[in-house]
Amino acid sequence: MSAAEVAAAVPELEDGARVSVDGAAAALPAGPAGAGGRPALGPSFYDRPVLDVARDLVGCVVLHAGCSGVIVETEAYHESEPACHAYVGLTPRTRTLFGPPGRAYVYRSYGVHALLNAVCEPEGTAAAVLIRALEPLKGLAAMRARRGVDRDRDLCSGPGKLTRALGIGLERNGSDLLGSGPISILPRPPAWRQVAIACDTRIGITRAVDLRWRFCAVGSRHLSRPVRRGA
Repeated sequence: MSAAEVAAAVPELEDGARVSVDGAAAALPAGPAGAGGRPALGPSFYDRPVLDVARDLVGCVVLHAGCSGVIVETEAYHESEPACHAYVGLTPRTRTLFGPPGRAYVYRSYGVHALLNAVCEPEGTAAAVLIRALEPLKGLAAMRARRGVDRDRDLCSGPGKLTRALGIGLERNGSDLLGSGPISILPRPPAWRQVAIACDTRIGITRAVDLRWRFCAVGSRHLSRPVRRGA
């Protein structure tokens, strides 16, 4: 399936469209209880088109090592387009991407930062959602200590920043996101049950730069980069 076919399979999302957790995504079965006893998103949530998952993850909550944050920015990647690591096929590095949905794909970027991705679509199809930014919720003191910054909006406003803040390293690659592993992703909390989402092009890539596969919570001060005006 080409990148154009992937996009065509997902309903067009208007810029600033309001998406409710009470819709189809909310009805999907949950997984085991994550930290704090709340159920994590279940495997059916991730076993869907990558663009659906990337959009619906905005407003959900990532937990690790006693720290948590609301996802305010994501990017979708699919094996059909050259910005995806799996475009080259199955390799030792991309093996996790071809695995079952609901796993963490954690890789090192520029030899420095560990980046967290959620694997989605059926096993054998390589696709994942990059978690680009969070709004911090709990464990801020630990986040500040790890990041060496004080302002809340600086703690997780980038994919490398958020993994450092939450203490997520390469050892989490391949781990379960469904509530039984060290990282859990929970459904949107009540305050985020309706969130306005804007689409934009992805950041920091040189291929497939025209695809508007970046999804951002409108008005968030915690984005890695503002949404382009008119995007």
